[in-house]
Amino acid sequence: MEGLGVAANVIAVVDLSVKVGSLCLQYAKDVKNAAADIDRLHEEVTNLQRVTKQVQGLLEGPNRAKLENSQSLDNTLKRSRSHLEGLEGRLKPEPARKAMRKLGLRAFKWPFQREEVERLILELQQRSQTISWTLQVDQTGILLEVDRNVVQIDHNVTQIDGNIARIDQNLLSLDQKTVLSMLPAATGASFNSRDEEHNATCLQDTRVDLLRQIQEWASDPHAKALFWLNGMAGTGKSTISRTICRQFAQSSHLGSSFFFKRGEADRGGLSRFVTTIAAQLAEMHPIIAPHIKLAIDGDPNISGKATREQFDKLIKQPLGHISLDARRISSLVFVIDALDECDRDEDAKLIINLFSCCTKDLPLKLKALITSRPELPIRLGFSAVKGTYQDLILHEIPPNIIEHDIATFLEHELIRIKTEYNSSVPADRQLPSDWPGKQNIQILVRMAVPLFIFAATTCRFLADRRCGNPNKQLREVLDFQTESQASQLDATYLPILNRLINGLSTKRQNEVIERFREIVGPIVILASPLSTVALGEILSVPRDAIDDQLDLLHSVLSIPSSDQLPVRLLHLSFRDFLVDPEKQGRNSFWVDEKNTHKKMAANCLRVMDKHLQSDICQLVKPGTSRSSIDTQGVLSHIPPEVQYACLHWVYHLQQGEMVINDDSEVYGFLLKHFLHWLEVLSLIRRASESLSIIKGLQSVLKPKGSQRLGDFLQDALRLIQANLLTIDATPLQIYSSILAFTPKNSPVRQIFQNQIPKWISLAPEPEDDWDQCQQILEGHEDSVTSVAFSPDGTLVASASYDQTVRLWHSNDGACMQELKGHKNSVLSVAFSPDGTLVASASRDRTVRLWRSSDGACVQELKGHKDSVLSVAFSPDGTLVASASFDQTVRLWRSNDGACMQELKGHKNSGSVCSVAFSPDGTLVASGSDDRTVRLWHSNDGACVQELKGHKDSVCSVAFSSDGTLVASGSRDRTVRLWRRNDGASVQELKGHKGWVCSVAFSPDGTLVASASYDQTVRLWRRNDGTCMQETQDTRTSHLKFDLSGLYLLTDSGPITLHDPSSSSRMATKTFPECFDSVGISRDGCWILWKGTPIFWLPVPFRSSCLIVHRYTIVLGCQSGRVIIMRFENLGLNLGV
Repeated sequence: MEGLGVAANVIAVVDLSVKVGSLCLQYAKDVKNAAADIDRLHEEVTNLQRVTKQVQGLLEGPNRAKLENSQSLDNTLKRSRSHLEGLEGRLKPEPARKAMRKLGLRAFKWPFQREEVERLILELQQRSQTISWTLQVDQTGILLEVDRNVVQIDHNVTQIDGNIARIDQNLLSLDQKTVLSMLPAATGASFNSRDEEHNATCLQDTRVDLLRQIQEWASDPHAKALFWLNGMAGTGKSTISRTICRQFAQSSHLGSSFFFKRGEADRGGLSRFVTTIAAQLAEMHPIIAPHIKLAIDGDPNISGKATREQFDKLIKQPLGHISLDARRISSLVFVIDALDECDRDEDAKLIINLFSCCTKDLPLKLKALITSRPELPIRLGFSAVKGTYQDLILHEIPPNIIEHDIATFLEHELIRIKTEYNSSVPADRQLPSDWPGKQNIQILVRMAVPLFIFAATTCRFLADRRCGNPNKQLREVLDFQTESQASQLDATYLPILNRLINGLSTKRQNEVIERFREIVGPIVILASPLSTVALGEILSVPRDAIDDQLDLLHSVLSIPSSDQLPVRLLHLSFRDFLVDPEKQGRNSFWVDEKNTHKKMAANCLRVMDKHLQSDICQLVKPGTSRSSIDTQGVLSHIPPEVQYACLHWVYHLQQGEMVINDDSEVYGFLLKHFLHWLEVLSLIRRASESLSIIKGLQSVLKPKGSQRLGDFLQDALRLIQANLLTIDATPLQIYSSILAFTPKNSPVRQIFQNQIPKWISLAPEPEDDWDQCQQILEGHEDSVTSVAFSPDGTLVASASYDQTVRLWHSNDGACMQELKGHKNSVLSVAFSPDGTLVASASRDRTVRLWRSSDGACVQELKGHKDSVLSVAFSPDGTLVASASFDQTVRLWRSNDGACMQELKGHKNSGSVCSVAFSPDGTLVASGSDDRTVRLWHSNDGACVQELKGHKDSVCSVAFSSDGTLVASGSRDRTVRLWRRNDGASVQELKGHKGWVCSVAFSPDGTLVASASYDQTVRLWRRNDGTCMQETQDTRTSHLKFDLSGLYLLTDSGPITLHDPSSSSRMATKTFPECFDSVGISRDGCWILWKGTPIFWLPVPFRSSCLIVHRYTIVLGCQSGRVIIMRFENLGLNLGV
């Protein structure tokens, strides 16, 4: 059939697409248990209609004679027409159903199973794609029919090429600047930062062998990915790191550097680690900047994502896109210093893992030099990546080499000190030319080995003219000659501190020491360093008193010339020296760490009480986003001492081992300033830390007399968990939307409800109490298919159609890992019993095992011939069971991925939908589309029971905790309980109105939970089958109990299990769209006034209909609830 036949088929396909699409919409109204399938099928039919209409438009247009390829679409269009006719026939209601519909009865039943829908969608996608590709070919041909202009175009292109070449470099520079402006970087973390500017590098002719060894490792293309340089405190690790950074930067081999520093928020953790090294990478290697910018453009929120995802998108992928001819170097070295000062052990291990495998699939070699003390978490991190690193232990370097290097350093520094001193005094006061003499240098070397910090601190002390004559100070140092390492810190620091009190009366000495403890004590125990200005404010000590105290301590503290820059420890060993409990009574300058923390906690409360208030930055407009607020503007209203107090007051409470109750100053502060405190945390971009701070307060609650404070903190935790994203994004919504939707009986609402803005003249009627949903975990880009708790309850794993698995912290909902690797939807996920592994099953026919600590894929289990639908670990973690659409169950060894058994027996093309191990690991249960449950021996794969009774597919199976019962959920809308030993059905639990898609036993085995496509979760009593609780949940198709039995984990989040007599339900609420002086934003998230956001609508409160009359808005929710709100005097109150 030629053109006319093609045209006829085009018209037929368009008409049929409209009919099938209309039928899908009818089913969508009447059929609730297949909503997702109907929506997806309707979408694909609509897509086919769209591309076919494009063909129709071209065939009827002026260029129809030129459409050679579109004319050949006859076969594809015929198949599409036949396909749609078949669909119409299956979807068209029968006469009997039409009659039922006239009587008002539900007449539609979805005629397809999910697997059939998947096949239909795939076929429709193939048809649409074929037509679309053909269209592109013809359209391209038409566009290129400009032969007469080709010569002129070539000439113009040649001219333009020159301009493009000149522009390219400018674009690189622009991309560089863009990347640097968009990536939050940790101040002072790079080797060449102002904070590191005056820190030493290795002198010439020192560390020669060590530096050569690192250089050889870096230049060897076959060397290990990691070089671990470890040594105890004071052995010179950071000095070596700075030296290596400078050398690699000069040769363009330095990728980035990151110098960790405990006590400095941005340098003490991973919150800005990846963004910092990515920004450095773009700055030092402009050719990479455009690729990093593309990653940011593709995911503007990348800086808030999990560390592994950040590393993949901002480091690995950009480096992977560098073309071979653009690369000027074959390898890049990243330098990570003081990894032991990373706050979280898990984060340190993650960094090791990331760099151990980062070279894979990259066109250039990536390496990392990592320095640290040999702490246990670091050793464990490297142990997990054996074979990927080489190491060198500094304190095990031969003593003669260390002595030589320290001697060289001392000789160099002492000559400098002598020269500078002699040039500043008359001849009669000058030091002799041979000062300090070989013998004294040898003594100093013996005192120092193996600690370079001793040599460096001693030289700073001798050079400090505020302390006096270098020779006199040298004698004071030599008085502390010692052999034992325990007192090496005394020899390092006491000569410096004793200068503060030498020659003073006992009374005056005590005054000086007390002032030292008052000022220096807080400096060494601060959670984050402060400037002298901020320190004076928080300690209530005059600035000049602080300056006077610090003037004589330049040898042990980094004291900047600007009073706005923070005072820092030069080395952590100074802190260790001052707070060592064993030195109490022996060290005059000993600092009582616990008491100092108590005083700091009180100081923080005083500072916050003085400064905190509503709308502290005077934003006025309640919808102002935090991201739009200028950083300097925030700083002008919230100075560093206030920021410090808001972040660290609870840290000092905990470290001071204080307890709080209803009569404490802490409770009074919260009753006055809790919302103000949350607002500040949002404004300084630290809202996520509010959860851990509140939990820190809970940890210091006094067992008695703290009922009201305990209730307040628990309620505060619920409020933050429910609204963290809103608090972080729009600070002032704390007082309007968040308070307005907080339940009536909430202690926080009852205390602060008078702070709901007056322009909300009619607020929404809130619930009485919090519902059962603890958190909503958002981040997946498609439907969630499976969820699981880790055994200790700290992590949640979720699987999704978006082909990823995500790991979340259960306490704050933060996404810790995004596990990528599957090539199709992930359908099931499970934790190993020890929590170290996560198993995921996918439509790509594989099972993958991942390490939960760092997200690395350790096994890919291949063998199934079709989609893998379910996965489970044996109780001892040695086996993994997987159920597949290929009608089999496979058992795999978890340590090496070997397939141990293939269990065959399910019949009638019955895909195996679910699999579970018995508590003793001897049996495996499988549920199938063949309507049966089978029990198999795990050791030999023998089928020992076939449980029959269900009238439709079995979707889910589970064992009771004692192993005596098996529960099964079915498409026949029932749950059945079976005895394991004889296969008898002991209970049939009826009540669901849709497929039962998931079942689970409580840990004590007394309850059974079931989730259904009727959008409910039910809780049943095992012994008599009574339904104890019914909860509405529109999204859940998988559920599990946590180990405590207090929560059910669902696709929507954790559900708290209440007393069976409770009638509370999860209300599924939502909201809409319209425009007027008051209206709704297009995304349904905001109520607007004159186009300006004023009131945030939480996720559960967005739905499908509304009506607006002047300043009143009525919102209709899917749950059936209607919300009425009125706003008055908006212009006067908001300045809009």
